[in-house]
Amino acid sequence: MLPIVAIVGRPNVGKSTLFNQLTGTKAALVADYEGLTRDRIYGHIQSEKNEIIVIDTGGLDFDHGELSQTIQEQTETAIEEADLICFLVDGREGLANSDREVALDLRKKDKDTILVINKVEGMSTEDLEADFYSLGFKTMMSISAKRGDHCEDLIDLIEQKIDQPIDDSSARELDENEMSIALVGRPNVGKSTFINSFIKEDRLLTQNRPGTTRDSIFIDFKYKDRPLVLIDTAGIRKKKKVDETIEKFSVVKALQAIDLADSVVVIIDASEGITDQDLSLIGLVINSGRAFCIALNKYDLLDEEQKEQLERQIKRRLKFASFIETVEISALKSMQLKKAINTAIESAKSSMQDVATSKISNLIEKLTETKPPPYVQGRRIKLKYATQVNHQPPTFIIYGTQTSKLRDNYKRFLESQIRKAFNFKGTPIRLIFKDGDNPFAGKRNKLTHRQWKKRRRIIRMRKKRN
Repeated sequence: MLPIVAIVGRPNVGKSTLFNQLTGTKAALVADYEGLTRDRIYGHIQSEKNEIIVIDTGGLDFDHGELSQTIQEQTETAIEEADLICFLVDGREGLANSDREVALDLRKKDKDTILVINKVEGMSTEDLEADFYSLGFKTMMSISAKRGDHCEDLIDLIEQKIDQPIDDSSARELDENEMSIALVGRPNVGKSTFINSFIKEDRLLTQNRPGTTRDSIFIDFKYKDRPLVLIDTAGIRKKKKVDETIEKFSVVKALQAIDLADSVVVIIDASEGITDQDLSLIGLVINSGRAFCIALNKYDLLDEEQKEQLERQIKRRLKFASFIETVEISALKSMQLKKAINTAIESAKSSMQDVATSKISNLIEKLTETKPPPYVQGRRIKLKYATQVNHQPPTFIIYGTQTSKLRDNYKRFLESQIRKAFNFKGTPIRLIFKDGDNPFAGKRNKLTHRQWKKRRRIIRMRKKRN
């Protein structure tokens, strides 16, 4: 199961900025305003060695107000979920009483903790760290989350800390020959009913109320003479509504099930439309890199006007992921359940597809000839060749010159053309752009004797003119 890291601290110390740096996204709201983050925000740290779930939390200020109490409960839940804590403090403001209160609370939890001193740009880190030693944490690091200074070092330290087997009795190792599909969605959208109807057994408990499933449940099933594992996950509800102790691990368990699965079926209640929480969940699946499809459950309950409205909503709200395939189902009436599973399986196969280096390089060469990247400051961006380096999701490295200046709209154009050329369906695609090494970097031309004499003559003539 994936390890979990929680970022905690008092308000406005830079937790959301650090979250965005570690995850490489802009998922967390960032502003110079206390208490901006209220709910827990989940993301992924992805490196060459590991994949880690990271949680951004609201600030702990201990003022005992109603909103402050809610934020504190969210942070307490994140600490319980986490395997490692990043305790963030403000190096510019120095040690505050609130930091001492948070530190005391963390020491009671007996969790492995890294004290991270933020906003240290242009400051002496040795003097800063001396002030924070009194908090009693052995591991300490100074960074600048805003500029990204030493954030890579922090990721390395996190990897060292979590590079140990995590004791999880509920974890299950899946065989490579097994196809695994996770069903995720808000509470009471029909995940367990979907599985019961599909396997034609009342294997899972179903009730007409949210929160019936508390943990991830693995269902072994043979489909088309192939072993299939269906993973029923607990419903992911708004974090502020997760108030029962037994439900506090639901979100993390669902996220870990997503990363364990080959493909995901996101179930949405068609009668309620696509909610903001559905969009957040789809974003988490995309960030995890898993292939998936969307099952619109209870579709049989809609009239023609509601169906048209839902179709317009899908086009408008899911514009950011046009590769997603949707299937209209009814879990209760077993309508199009096989189609949903088949779509998920095909999406998984698509995410495991291999593309030869020659083919992807030829495509990039053809695209840059027919529609070259726009000039930047009068200089041409060149894309030379590409190669596939990973699956789930299909990941391509594109080598060239000045690739860091490539505009986002051109990157999206390349992604759509790669998806179209190689028939990638239902899976995210990641493109990594790298500049090729300059073979002449650091080398100086050695002048011949004749060139050297000519250069000396030119220098003498310039001196005489002056």
